Amino acid sequence: MISNLSSPWICCQLGAREHYAIPSALFHQGHLAHLITDAWVPPPSPIARLPLKSLQSLHDRFHPDLAQFPVQSFTPQLIAFEAQHRYRKTANWQRTLDRNHWFQRRTVNALRQITSAEGDRPILFAYSYAALNLFRYAKIQGWRCVLGQIDPGPIEEQIVLREQSTHPGYQPHWETAPKSYWTDWQEECDLADRIIVNSPWSSSALQQVGIAADKLQVVPLAYQPPAAASHFTRQYPAQFSGDRPLRVLFLGQVILRKGLVPLLEAATLLQDQPIEFWMVGSSNVNLPGAIAHLRNLRWVGSVPRSATATYYQQADVFLFPTLSDGFGLTQLEAQAWKLPVIASRQCGEVVKDQINGFKLTNVSGEAIADMLLSCLKDPQQLQQLSERCNVEGFSLQNLQLRLESLLS
Repeated sequence: MISNLSSPWICCQLGAREHYAIPSALFHQGHLAHLITDAWVPPPSPIARLPLKSLQSLHDRFHPDLAQFPVQSFTPQLIAFEAQHRYRKTANWQRTLDRNHWFQRRTVNALRQITSAEGDRPILFAYSYAALNLFRYAKIQGWRCVLGQIDPGPIEEQIVLREQSTHPGYQPHWETAPKSYWTDWQEECDLADRIIVNSPWSSSALQQVGIAADKLQVVPLAYQPPAAASHFTRQYPAQFSGDRPLRVLFLGQVILRKGLVPLLEAATLLQDQPIEFWMVGSSNVNLPGAIAHLRNLRWVGSVPRSATATYYQQADVFLFPTLSDGFGLTQLEAQAWKLPVIASRQCGEVVKDQINGFKLTNVSGEAIADMLLSCLKDPQQLQQLSERCNVEGFSLQNLQLRLESLLS
C-alpha cells in the first residue's frame, strides 16, 4: 500500500506517452505537484515547425488541460540531442539508451531542486526504461515510486524473437535489446512500490518473469474521442461485392510484432474474395514479391494522425492481430468511430467477443481468414456490432477513479 492520493505526485515523462493522461488525471484531482518532461511545445510555438525529421512529432508535445500548469521541460536541449545523434547516425538501440540516460540525468538535476515543501512525502511516477536513476534518487529521499510499464517486457521480446526466427527475411535489421536494458529494468521494478500495466496480458507477462502479482495494478489507457465521432453513424451494404468489397483496415506499424505475417497469409487465402486490406502505417519490412503485389492489398503507408479518421470512417472492420501489445490504442480509436474490431488476446481488453467485435482464438492466417469470411457473409452482423461500439469505460474520469483505487 502506498497511502492515499492526497500525497503530491511528481510525474517524469519522456515523450508524449498516453498523451499525458496520467499527469492530466492527477491535475484534475489537484494532486499533480510537478510535471517534468523532455519537450513541451505550447501552440503556436515555431519549434514545432522545425525541419528536423526526427522532431516532427513535437507538435504533439502539449496538452491543453495543462496549459496553465508550470511544466518543466528541456526542449532546446532535446533538439540539440536529436540533431547530434542524427548527424552521427547513431544505431537505434544506442540512441534509445542514450536518450533514456540523457533524460534521467536532466530530470534528477531538476528533482534536486524540489523539496518536501508540499507536505507529505511525494509519489514519483515515471515510465519504464527511463526511471531507474529517478527511482534511486527518490528512494534516498524517502519518496514512494510508481512505475508505468509501457509494454509486456521481456516476454514480448521473446515472442518477437521467435517470429523473427521463423520469418527472418521480413525484418533483417531487428535486434534484441542490450543486456543492460533489461538489467536496469529489473532494478526499476524492484525499486517501484507499485507497477501500473495497461492490460491483464501485460500483467501476466510480467509475472512470468518473476514480478510479484501484488505489485501490479491493471490501469487501462484513457482516451478522449474526437467530438465528430459522437455524431458519426455507420451503414453497411446489404451484401459485399466486387464493386463494394469488405474493407479491412490495419493501422499502425507494419512490423512482425503486430501480426503482419498472419495478416498476409489471410490476404493470400482470401485473394479471390471481395475483400480489401488497407495497410496504413509506416513499414520497415521486406515483403516477398508475390505477397507485396497481391491485388487485395492496398499499401497506403504512413499518414499524419489527423488523417487517420478518414480511414476509420471508410473501413468496415478494424484488424488488430497483434502478437503482443501493452494495450493498443488504435482499438479505442476504431471503436470511437463505431468500427468493429477483430483483435488478438495479447493486448488491452477493448473487444467483447461478438458484442463490439471479435476475439481471435489464435493469431494465424486461417483464423483471420475464417473470421473475415464470416463478416463477408453477414454484413448485418457488422451493423449490430457497430451499434454497440463505445469507449465510455476508458474516459479520463475512469482513469482518475482507478488511480484513487490504486493508492487508497
